[in-house]
Amino acid sequence: MAIFNLGSINLDYFYRLPHLVSAGETLAAVGYDIFLGGKGANQSVALAKAGADVFHIGAFGKRDEHYLREMREAGVNLNNIALLETESGHAVVMVDNETGENQIVLSGSANNKISKKQIESALSNAKTTDWALAQNETSLVHEFLVSAKEKGLKICYSAAPFVAKQTASLLPFTDLLVVNEGEANALIKFINKDVLELGLPHLVITLGSKGARYIGEEGDFFVSPFEVSPVDTTGAGDTFLGYLLASLSKGMFMEQAMSYGSAAASLQITKQGALAAIPSLQEVETFIGENS
Repeated sequence: MAIFNLGSINLDYFYRLPHLVSAGETLAAVGYDIFLGGKGANQSVALAKAGADVFHIGAFGKRDEHYLREMREAGVNLNNIALLETESGHAVVMVDNETGENQIVLSGSANNKISKKQIESALSNAKTTDWALAQNETSLVHEFLVSAKEKGLKICYSAAPFVAKQTASLLPFTDLLVVNEGEANALIKFINKDVLELGLPHLVITLGSKGARYIGEEGDFFVSPFEVSPVDTTGAGDTFLGYLLASLSKGMFMEQAMSYGSAAASLQITKQGALAAIPSLQEVETFIGENS
């Protein structure tokens, strides 16, 4: 079973700060790094590290190609990534050195230049047992998910950065919607329905330090978080989703799959960075064993 991920690939410019910047404030950083990131790349690496067969569909600046090594070494198939003579997508990530909380500013750049030909080529080998995954950091999200659904793939939609109108339009095609608490509330307000009335086969609402809630065909329940001391929360949601979806693709029930996602995200936030901090499956299973 394969997972086809139409996903962003960014260069993340990390600034560690004494505290998050307020309006009008100039603040000296206490640390600076460049990492490969983007919700799509993070999720693909998390999927691959969790043992899934992942095909990434995306676009990246040709001059930055060497940064893709991390995705390749994690086991992500990169055959459907276009290398373009343009700027790579990038993000400025400001992290509070005390709490690990962050602020992020995005520039889509190459992520907005993905072609329909790439999508057609990638999905030409897809099977009805496969999953299609997308976020909102690239072009052609609607076209990709509709095309994948027409081919019989199961659809996982990570609706972030959140756009209410687009998310609502894709609900009829979505098998698994993953959103955070704020995004869930915004969606409910936009479509004027209670969360229990969305009619989705599977809905997962991440709740940060409070864990995650599931509503769908397997019931209505919460999965508790693991207690750790956070260093940097950037990419925690992507790690959660990657391990969740990979676990589902291996036949796990939702509650166990969410526990794997929660454990992976808990480990990920104990290190600096997003993609680089994603733990291996062995680390996650050891962590679960030690905390069960």
